[in-house]
Amino acid sequence: MEGSQLIVDLVMAVVAAFAGGIVARLLHQPVILGYLVAGVLIGPFTPGPSATQQSIETLAEIGVAFLMFALGAEFSFAELRQLGRLATLGGPLQIAVTMALGPLVAPVLGLSFSQGIFLGALLSLSSTVVVLKVLMGRGEQQSRHGRVTLGILIAQDLAVVPMVIVLPALVGGDSAQVARDLAFATIKVGLVLLVVYTVGTRGVPWLLERAAVPRTRELFILAVVSLALGTALITQLAGLSLAFGAFLAGLVVAESAYRTQVIAEILPLRDLFAALFFVSVGMLINPSALIGQAAFVIPLVLVVLVGKSLVGTLVVVILGLPLRIAVLTGVSLAQVGEFSFVLARIGVVDGVIPSQVFDLVLATALVSIVLTPTLLRGAPLFQHVIARLPFLRGELTDAEPGPTLGERMHDHVIIAGYGRVGRELARELKRRGQNYVVVEYNPALVRDMRAKGVPVIYGDAANPVVLDYAGLETAQLLAVLVPDVVTAELATRTAHQLRPDVNIIARVSQASDVERLRDAGAREVVQPEFEAGVKVIRCALLHYGIDAHELEREIAARRQTFYEVESSV
Repeated sequence: MEGSQLIVDLVMAVVAAFAGGIVARLLHQPVILGYLVAGVLIGPFTPGPSATQQSIETLAEIGVAFLMFALGAEFSFAELRQLGRLATLGGPLQIAVTMALGPLVAPVLGLSFSQGIFLGALLSLSSTVVVLKVLMGRGEQQSRHGRVTLGILIAQDLAVVPMVIVLPALVGGDSAQVARDLAFATIKVGLVLLVVYTVGTRGVPWLLERAAVPRTRELFILAVVSLALGTALITQLAGLSLAFGAFLAGLVVAESAYRTQVIAEILPLRDLFAALFFVSVGMLINPSALIGQAAFVIPLVLVVLVGKSLVGTLVVVILGLPLRIAVLTGVSLAQVGEFSFVLARIGVVDGVIPSQVFDLVLATALVSIVLTPTLLRGAPLFQHVIARLPFLRGELTDAEPGPTLGERMHDHVIIAGYGRVGRELARELKRRGQNYVVVEYNPALVRDMRAKGVPVIYGDAANPVVLDYAGLETAQLLAVLVPDVVTAELATRTAHQLRPDVNIIARVSQASDVERLRDAGAREVVQPEFEAGVKVIRCALLHYGIDAHELEREIAARRQTFYEVESSV
């Protein structure tokens, strides 16, 4: 029965999320709001059918793991080191200053000074899931302010571990136990990092290389899921957060040659389970309690929206970054995060804060999460105001770091498939000094190409993430030369949908597939066997003294007839 109940809960949550997302889109609202409302409707505090909270929370934890894994895979240790100053200085500074706001509002809520510090800690944590989801929806996760925000979010997630140890003891007054627990936690984090890095850098490439076997895609997907959830489980068993472990696993994958395809495979799983996370948050919300505590929720929401925005902006400015980036970062952090729920529950269980604080934090989180997309939509207005200040105009020209392989090129050629035709095209492009990048799904070919210095991306050319990484937006031409017509059609159709004006040349094995690729968006379709036959005819007839110009006209007519008539047969 428990197994069937899990299925019922999963179906109910997925259907509710889908319906909520559709309604939100029709009302021109963020889909996150639809997911939250869906959670309220299937939660225990509203009439009608309700899902089991524990089941949905388990699925939501998987979503957080996938989200953090994909985030780590999009980075690398080198890129993370660039954020080191932000994470090590900006994160703790933002947390410390925000925590100072807690004692200021504590008297209004009837809390003591130490309980106010606990409340400030709850408010200082932002939602990694919400921020990343909103930034990805806006296409800003790789922007300058997106990366700065990420550095501070990572610091916040890491700070949860010492917070869990320190805050209950701080209010309770057991300082000796705090020191012992902190020392033990520091040693534990160091050991986990050492093991994950050592084993991951050696074992992950070996594992992915053996899983990346052509025509056995499910093995590669299973390897990716095993890495994400396996590492997350290990860190959770070690007393650290599940999300932190998944992020570490993603960082290790980012150093491998299979990075792009890993991201492409994990995105659907990430988006599905992330939606369930927001449904699980909605299920915690008691609408009647939210209305009843409105007098206390409103001041807390203002503290979060205004206070955290100002604190985040100030911290980033202190670190020497432009004010435009600082404002966008501060606004991005202006909500209460999921780890605040965990910390608040621990405080209530340990008896260091009253139970109504948990309800207040939950209600504040709901309102701030709902308003986050709206605040970020106002970013162009903030940028416009700042841009009008003469002494800040120079600040607006900072470059966006971290371009992908394709983004470093312009007017280049993307070669999908590195068979005989692809190699010939690449050789000629190289001879003429024309930039190109190859997308290839055969890991053995990828290894050889990398050894020879050929610019190559491992991945499926039919995947929009892979095409985006190859720089489809700035490419001059896409040559779809994969042997499988199904993959060729999907790659052509995907590229045409992403960028309708891009020139696409496709190769087909059968004449009957010519029209199929044209319908998918290819401007030119080539059938190699026919072209070889035309070449043989030309060489043979030249021996009989037929005029070359006359022969070219006949061949052109024959080619037009073949591609127009044969393709329609």
